[in-house]
Amino acid sequence: MSFDKKVFQSTLEFGLKELELDELLPSLPAFLIFAEQVIETNRTLNLTRIVAPEEMAIKNFLDSLALLRLDWPGELRCLDLGTGAGFPGVPLALARPGWSLTLLDSLQKRLRFLDSATRELGLSNLTTLHARAEDAGRSPDHRESYDLVVSRAVAHLPVLLELATPLVKVGGRFVAYKGSEASSELEESSRALRELKVEKEHMFEINLPLDMGSRSLIIFRKLASTPSSYPRRAGVPNKSPL
Repeated sequence: MSFDKKVFQSTLEFGLKELELDELLPSLPAFLIFAEQVIETNRTLNLTRIVAPEEMAIKNFLDSLALLRLDWPGELRCLDLGTGAGFPGVPLALARPGWSLTLLDSLQKRLRFLDSATRELGLSNLTTLHARAEDAGRSPDHRESYDLVVSRAVAHLPVLLELATPLVKVGGRFVAYKGSEASSELEESSRALRELKVEKEHMFEINLPLDMGSRSLIIFRKLASTPSSYPRRAGVPNKSPL
């Protein structure tokens, strides 16, 4: 089945206007190029289950870009934790050329695709990092180095907090993209917030256009340096969440 470019563009254009992100409309051609790259590579490498143009536009691109409804500096250092097919990192890099984006993933095949896509898109503000989050969080090159860490990775919130916040600068933010489970997971995260020196700053809820579900963006602020005992070694946060 071919990918309908016109349907993708018109759907994303509609969604951007619905979320009052009209400023991003000039980036539509670049968003389309990346969508086509994902669809083409998905034929041989499992990147995403979302392949219909309407769903790709709303559930991958618009969902990624919803973060930009909030005020952010024009320049910051950002890391996308567990980037997968490049969401939300690549759409954010296209929309915010002043941001320096690092895409972290543990699967080299995905990162090879993203390196190739980055070259084709001419993105100079995006790099990839092949690592486990636990290892990156202990690396001097990455620990407490980012103004903003974002993640749409499918992991329980206490786990995500342990993986993400060691990478965030003191005073920086971590944004977790969550669905209907956001409130209940937040209630289960009190110990993680306390141990990791983090506080919930804001929870931003949106309804995706075309009845494609709801999304909660939970913004956390880092209050102090992460204790040296975190993150624990690879695999432990998932097996024994805080």
